[in-house]
Amino acid sequence: MAYLVMEVIPSVAQGDMGANLLLVLWPNGRIREWERKVRISDTVANKLQLAEAYAHQRQYERAIALTQECAYSFTKDAGILLQLARLQFLNGDYEESITNFDKLNAVKGIRMSKAEDELIYARALEAISLTARAEAAYQQIIRVHHSLEAMYYYGLLLKQQGRIAEARAQFEQPRQEIDLHPRYVRRVIRKWVALSRKELSRL
Repeated sequence: MAYLVMEVIPSVAQGDMGANLLLVLWPNGRIREWERKVRISDTVANKLQLAEAYAHQRQYERAIALTQECAYSFTKDAGILLQLARLQFLNGDYEESITNFDKLNAVKGIRMSKAEDELIYARALEAISLTARAEAAYQQIIRVHHSLEAMYYYGLLLKQQGRIAEARAQFEQPRQEIDLHPRYVRRVIRKWVALSRKELSRL
């Protein structure tokens, strides 16, 4: 029962029910499926799917190696660069992640457009102490996307710098901003309101 409450139900509640249930009950099933497909047809598309399956199980080193192999063949492919940058961030390879995000933004006509990717970039900048650039990135994400997650992480950055009044303002903002998002989105981002309230109680 504890396993169902802690692992199965939260996973099923997010996204496609059937797919998430399979991932929880048979975590390596997707890996085996894509390993078989790669053996049958050693294509870039199949390798990227296998890399994604490894990443779902937090096997980031294997996922990065496979994605990097694809990147050698398609050096300016935006999708491959983006997947590689995300995986490197998850693996704690922050400098490498920033390098690939910068390569992506250098490709003519291509730039990051999703708030979650811009946020990964900002957090990677913060992780290697490029604080001014990270702060500017957080501010832009908040201004353009009204990202509650960005407000939370920006608040943590300000708190770490001892800028308590500014940090408090960021932690208070998610409660006011959540109503700007569609109802189906609010269910997913509500946790950032809860985390921000917790930080407020500690200031």
